[in-house]
Amino acid sequence: MQKKSKNLLPIKKNLLVAAIAFGFSCLTSAPKAFAEEASNPEIKLESQGQFNAEFVFRYLTAEIAGQRGELGLSTKLFFELAKSTRDVRLAERAAKVAIYSKNPQAALETTRLWVELDANSTDAKQAATQIYLMNGDLIAAKPLIQQLLEKEETRANGFLYLNNLLSHQSNKNAVLQLVQELAAPYSHLAEAHFTIGQAAFQADNQELALSEIKRANQLHPHWEMGAIQQADILFTISPNQAIDFYRSFLTDNPNANDARLNLSRMLIKQLRFNETKPELVKLSKLSNSNPEILVVVGLMSVQINEFGDAEKYFKQALSSNIKHKDPIYIYLGQIAEKNKNDTEAINWYSQVQQSEPNALPQQTDHYLDAKLSIANVISRNQGSDAAIKMLDELENLNNIELAQVISAQANLLAQSKRFQESYELLSKAVANMPDSSELIYDLAMSAERVNQFTVLETQLRTLIKIKPSFAQAYNALGYSFADRNIKLEEANKLISKALELSPGDHYILDSMGWVQYKLGNLEKAFEYLNKAYNLQNDSEIAAHLGEVLWKQGKQNEASKLWEDALKTSPENEVLVKTIKKFKY
Repeated sequence: MQKKSKNLLPIKKNLLVAAIAFGFSCLTSAPKAFAEEASNPEIKLESQGQFNAEFVFRYLTAEIAGQRGELGLSTKLFFELAKSTRDVRLAERAAKVAIYSKNPQAALETTRLWVELDANSTDAKQAATQIYLMNGDLIAAKPLIQQLLEKEETRANGFLYLNNLLSHQSNKNAVLQLVQELAAPYSHLAEAHFTIGQAAFQADNQELALSEIKRANQLHPHWEMGAIQQADILFTISPNQAIDFYRSFLTDNPNANDARLNLSRMLIKQLRFNETKPELVKLSKLSNSNPEILVVVGLMSVQINEFGDAEKYFKQALSSNIKHKDPIYIYLGQIAEKNKNDTEAINWYSQVQQSEPNALPQQTDHYLDAKLSIANVISRNQGSDAAIKMLDELENLNNIELAQVISAQANLLAQSKRFQESYELLSKAVANMPDSSELIYDLAMSAERVNQFTVLETQLRTLIKIKPSFAQAYNALGYSFADRNIKLEEANKLISKALELSPGDHYILDSMGWVQYKLGNLEKAFEYLNKAYNLQNDSEIAAHLGEVLWKQGKQNEASKLWEDALKTSPENEVLVKTIKKFKY
């Protein structure tokens, strides 16, 4: 940057002219307010703030620094200019650059100056409040928040805004105390009680939370936001109370769509699918046949095995202007498969087209899924070789997609009991793509089927090393040891690590129960296996749980459990083998 002249520029020159004079003809972002003020000959600035050459040079340097991404320098120059000129616009500029640069200390200093120079600015107070809170300084933020709440016309929204403003504070009890103090003068305001209720809920004070939100809803009857908050609090105390509360509220407020949607979510969490569907049907009607809601109703119908209704809602969604149709084609293909109409299934899957290479992620997720589904149908009707050949002909696949295809081909071979071929395919794939964690895992599982336990152990230990957060790798190795009754202490440690990484996984809970059984801890084994079975009525979990029950002397319970499991999985090898071991 070359300085052209030491002469003072006339005050009435605008900043663009000044920029040209200093060789900055590329500058186009000088604030309009400054340009207008600089061109006004009647403006009287303090001598320190006159638009002399030094001022303009420093101002333009700050602007150029900001444009070039040198935000620290830009903040420093604007801040120094603001302090010397006492001009609020420069202070605001400095604060905004500091906040954008995510420099907490600079943001704190600049926003303090901004508030000092413009004590009536709501924007300045909001910015300073956010910076204080970002630094965890609730005490410094309090008087500013109090000032923001003084305006009656914005007070209600101000309290609601507090919930977002304070949500990231780690000391939830301190937040609750601050909110209570801020709300104290406004006991007549529903939003004030709502905010206390939410802060109390975050601080795990359910009693106070419920009391405050009930008061808010008394002051503001039929308030959907308040009802949703009250139901959320009730759900942590008793899901049934929350659901009953929603039903009562919706009786009086049938058009409260958000409340009805939240009720549906609660019913789904409680696995009350038959009760969920009618609510979603009402929601779809109230939402003027919102296509997204129609898809949810269709999925709910699938969940309760009402495939005819599911098909109706999916097709209705397709006939609307819904943006993403590919998932619906796949759902309809799956329904056709369940109805044993494979030709129709392939027709639906085939409607999913491969997207352009630069398409958005949601537009590219389903093409390969559709092709893999077609392969399963072909395998069922024409054999695994035909399905594998079809997958071999897929083009323009990236490495991740190629790994998925190879995994699917290996699985097709395994389903046909061609375990050695499956193992050999995966061995070659891992040799060519040694960084693919999915293929390594599949190879380990395939090695187990052909009794290559050394390969299984080597591959899983490699996987744990390259992907230490992969819970299933720990689980698979631990379960293999437990199932073969070897290295039981290490098996226990491996499965414990898997459970730490994925606490609610029913497969890992089953493994933990199985290793406890092998260690002779029958009570612990029952505890883990029973929890796993309650999460997922899986036939292999039933086999393990039944074995523990049998060893505990509860043969009748074990027999009943196995009989029920056989009805849904009569060919499961683990289940059949376990029953033969004890009953025949």
